[in-house]
Amino acid sequence: MNDKVKKALKQTTCEYAEVHLEETTRTSVQYLGKELENIGTTDEVGGNVRAFHKGGWGFVSFNDAKNLPAYVREACRQAKLVGGGNSAGLAEVEPVQDEVKVQLDDDPRKIDLAEKERLMRKYNEIIFKHSKIQTSNVRYEDVAMQRTFANTTGAFIVEERMYCGTGYSATAKEGANVQFSFGRSGGTLGWNTVLGREQDVENITREAVELLKASKPEAGVYTVIADPSLAGVFAHEAFGHLSESDFIYQNERFQKIMTLGKRFGVEALSIVDDGSIPGERGSFKYDDEGVPARKNHLIKDGILVGRLHNRETAGKMKEQITGNARAISYRYAPIVRMTNTYIEPRDWSFEKLLQDTGHGIYAIDALGGMTELEMFTFSAAKAYLIRDGKLGPMLRDVILSGNVFETLKHIDAIGNDLKLYGGLGGCGKGDQVPLPVADGSPHIRIRNVVIGGK
Repeated sequence: MNDKVKKALKQTTCEYAEVHLEETTRTSVQYLGKELENIGTTDEVGGNVRAFHKGGWGFVSFNDAKNLPAYVREACRQAKLVGGGNSAGLAEVEPVQDEVKVQLDDDPRKIDLAEKERLMRKYNEIIFKHSKIQTSNVRYEDVAMQRTFANTTGAFIVEERMYCGTGYSATAKEGANVQFSFGRSGGTLGWNTVLGREQDVENITREAVELLKASKPEAGVYTVIADPSLAGVFAHEAFGHLSESDFIYQNERFQKIMTLGKRFGVEALSIVDDGSIPGERGSFKYDDEGVPARKNHLIKDGILVGRLHNRETAGKMKEQITGNARAISYRYAPIVRMTNTYIEPRDWSFEKLLQDTGHGIYAIDALGGMTELEMFTFSAAKAYLIRDGKLGPMLRDVILSGNVFETLKHIDAIGNDLKLYGGLGGCGKGDQVPLPVADGSPHIRIRNVVIGGK
C-alpha cells in the first residue's frame, strides 16, 4: 500500500495533496429499558484525497482505493477550480514517517462480545432495582481504527487508535415529575476503563430518584461552585469553540475580542487543549494533517496566549501550528477541532471552597446547553444549595447563563482536583459528530452567575 499511495501522489498537479486511508471496526451493545436494543460488530473501509491550490481545496472520498491516482487528479482539478483568490499558503510542517501501534494488555478486541453484553446487562439490572425507575439507557462501544496518512511533502504515517467506553442513564418518574441522571467512563486505555462502574451506576440511579423530591432554586444572581464536569463543559463549549481559528479568521468582531495578550481572567486561570495526554478519549499521536499532537495553552495566567489551528488557519493568521486538524471519518475533510480541553488545577480544596463561599449553589454536571457566540446557557444535572459553608438541600432545574468573557473574569478560585471526562459520544461541529474528545477541570468558583428558577 505504501508504494501504491506514493505512486498515486505523483499524479498531483497542484501545490499540495494528501491521501487518507481508514479501516474501522466498531462493536456496540445497548440496553434501552429492560430490552437489549442492539448488539454487534461492523467493519468499514474507505479513504479520501484532499488537494490544495492557491487557497482552494478539492476533496474526494471513496470506499475503493483501486482508482486512487484518478482520485488525486480529480481533487487537484477541484482545487484549481476554486483556488486563486487567496495567496496565503499552508503552514509548513516537518514531514514525518512513523508507525504507531496500539499495545494494550486488555485490548477490547480480545474480549468476547458475550462478555461485553453481560457487563452492560449487569449495569442495567442495577438501575432497575429501584422501584421509581421508568427507563434506562446503558451503552457500550469500542472502536478500533487504523489510519494511513501520506502527502506530497513526504509524510507517511500509519496510526492505530482504540477507543472504549460506556455510558448509562436512569430516568425516574413520579406522577408527572420525570427526572434524569447519567454517568460515563472511557478512553484509550482499554477494557479496564468500563469495568467496576457498579457503584457509579448505583449513584446515578439513586440521584435520579432523589431529584424527584428536589426543589427548584429561586431565580437570581449567585456565587456558584461548578464541579469538574460542568466546569469542563463550560471550558469546552463556551470558550473552546471560540478558540478554533477557522471561526476566528472569518469573524472580524471576534478577531478584535480574541486578541492575543489580552487579559481574560485572574492570574490563577489557565485553559489548555492537549491531544497528547496518554489514555484520554481526545488523544492521538498525529492529527489528520500529520501534525504531532501537543499541549496548547489558550489562556495562561489569565492572559489569552493561543488558539487552535490547522495548517490553513495557521498559514493565514501567521501563527504556530497546533495539531488540531480532525475529521470524524474519511467521509469528511479535517477542520479545526478540540482534543482534551480543561482548566488547569490550582490549590483550593473542595472543602476550603465550600467554607469560603458561605452562601451559593453547588452545580454538578451538565444535562445540556446552548451557546450563541459569547452567550451561553447550561442546565446542571443537579445542584445543592450552599448554606454557611456547607451543602444544603438538593436542587433541580438549575440553569446557568451569561457572557463567557464576563464569566471568565468572575472565576476567583480554582481547585486542586482536576478530572477529565471522556466516555461515549463526543463533540459536534458543522455536520461532523461525534468527534472523540474529553473535557474537564478542577472545582471552580464563579461569582455573579445568573441562575434561572422559580
